[in-house]
Amino acid sequence: MKRFMHTYFVRVRYADIDQMGVVYHARYLEWFEAARTEMLRDMGIVYKELEQSGIYMPVIEAHCRYRKPVKYDELIRVKTVLGEVSRSTIRLEYKVQGEKDETVRVEGYTVHCFMDKSGKPRRASQELLSIFQNVQRP
Repeated sequence: MKRFMHTYFVRVRYADIDQMGVVYHARYLEWFEAARTEMLRDMGIVYKELEQSGIYMPVIEAHCRYRKPVKYDELIRVKTVLGEVSRSTIRLEYKVQGEKDETVRVEGYTVHCFMDKSGKPRRASQELLSIFQNVQRP
């Protein structure tokens, strides 16, 4: 098994902050999406190709816990770890931290199901499951 944790870096843009000068709460879900897509790519799963093969992974649950604000022009990292995996769902876990410190600013998770293009639930292929199951959780 490979140990796998992906780190995605993003600099906070002016468009990311609200009137109080902190990152708008929904922006974290966008960063989770970008981090998740890049983590999958690093695992050898290109999401565009997955969709072309008829497998979609919509978010069916999302959670964020806001611990400490993130502000304009900060460089932050989003650490993504693969959580529970079954034939029908996967869970990804996220931690948002400053570029150089380990302080968790935001943590969260998303749960995804597998479905076909018509929106009908389906089970993950054995090939896809093998990729997920061969990743050791930190």
